[in-house]
Order: sequence, then structure tokens, then C-alpha cells
Amino acid sequence: MNAPVAALLADGRLHLQHGPIDLVIAAEAKDRSSVLHAYRAAAERLNGVLIALVAELPVLRERVGDAHPLVHGPVARRMAAAVWPHRDVFITPMAAVAGSVADEILAAMTAAAPLTRAYVNNGGDIALYLAPGSSYHVGVVGDLAAPAIDATIALEADHACGGIATSGWRGRSLCLGIADTVTVFAANGAMADAATKPIAMAIDIEHRAIRRAPARSVRDDSDLGDRPVVIDVGTLPVALIATALGRGAAVARRLQTRSLIHSAYLQLQGQCRIIPPLCANAALQGRAVA
Repeated sequence: MNAPVAALLADGRLHLQHGPIDLVIAAEAKDRSSVLHAYRAAAERLNGVLIALVAELPVLRERVGDAHPLVHGPVARRMAAAVWPHRDVFITPMAAVAGSVADEILAAMTAAAPLTRAYVNNGGDIALYLAPGSSYHVGVVGDLAAPAIDATIALEADHACGGIATSGWRGRSLCLGIADTVTVFAANGAMADAATKPIAMAIDIEHRAIRRAPARSVRDDSDLGDRPVVIDVGTLPVALIATALGRGAAVARRLQTRSLIHSAYLQLQGQCRIIPPLCANAALQGRAVA
């Protein structure tokens, strides 16, 4: 297996790539040397992550049941911990792999240097760090087929939100539901990544415009096996869209009451639902709430 590839981008961010792991990283600090120390730590920590995950794939691809997954590597443990609260639905530790890798790399960076802000973007699943007094303004794209900023949120250090993840049938991962987008904000990347799955799974209905296929027929290494994943969603009646989104919103609210998510944005064919943060000084705002 080849070594990770690292490159500084023209805008000062770092790009790290190793097999399917593709990270875009940004760090800010009071001095440039701290940023470079953090980038070096990120590159060093990525080395070995993929090999360790591959070694534990048989367990990581198994459905989580009554027994906590027995895994050993630090990233694998993050994955298992993140999906454990969702074991009442079909979920495997792989549901949190992207967010867990992002969390692990971010932890190495913040341990290596004093940073003011930082994020690790692993293909759209993001771990972020905010020092006291810092903030990030985040835009949410609700439909990859018609990209636009459909919602925004201002995150501050005291919001205890360190992760953002997105799922949906149009994304890079296979999906059991029909949502265009489920974007979740949570305490860390792994928790956000894991929580998108039960919410996205709940956004579903039966209609002739929805096409499904066994997961293995779409991607032969899928941890979803022969479960029917969504491969196309035609135009749906407005009332059915509202029903599907309502199901997902109900799941998201339950996860929020259990402190498993901070907030969420759900979108399907132009309609959306917002699960706002519980903290009074944070707001998740959409441009077209149906």
C-alpha cells in the first residue's frame, strides 16, 4: 500500500490523500509555525490509519447488535462508539468512518500546536476545532444536482459543536432513504457521521418514481449487503415529500433530546426541515423552509 500523499494548496490549506481517504485541512494560529506544526502532525498521523482500518474491516462491516463491537485501533474505536447509540436500526461502524478519521487527524493537530481554528474535511464529513472566542460560518448545500447555499449556521466555541456530516442518496455513500440531503451538526465528526444514517433512513416512502437496487449490485464491497439502496428518485407528490421529511425530522428531534446531535437540516425535492439548535445563541437558518 502506497504512503499518504501530502500537498500544500495555493490558499494555504493542506491536502492529504491515502487510498479512499481524501482530506482537505485548514488551520489558523497566531503564528505560521504553529500551523505548519499542526499540518506536519496531521500528515504523520494519517500514516498507518488506512492499514489499521483494513485490518479490522470484517468487524467494522458487521451490523451492530447487542454486543459492543470488539475493535482495537483508535479510529475503529471512535467508529464503534459513534454508532453504538443507533443500534436499534441497521448500522455498522463503517457508517462513521469518514467522521472518525477526520476527528483523529484533528486531535493530532490540536495536540501538536496551539490553534485558534481548524477543520479537517474528509469528503464532506468535517471535524472542526474552535478556540474560545472563535467561530465558523457554515453553509449547507441541500441538493448536489443544483448546488446552492440553502442554509447557514454560525458556530461558536461555546456551542460544543465539533462535527458536520452529510448523507443522502445523491452523495458518495449508498443510502437506504430518499433524502437529497441530511446534514447533521454534532459534538464531533464521528457522531455527526453516524447520526446522518438513521435520519436519512427514516426519510422514505414507497412510490413508483423511486428506484432501488441491492447494495452489492451497486458497489460490491458495500457493508449494506443485499439491502435495497436508492439509485434514483423521480418527481414525487408534494404531500409524500412532506410525509417523508416529517419522519426524518421526528428521528432527528429524538436524537437531539438524547444529546446525540446539535442540529440538522433535511431536504428533499425543494422542501426542507430544520431542527434548530437548543442553545439560544445559535441559529440554523434556511432560505426556503416548507
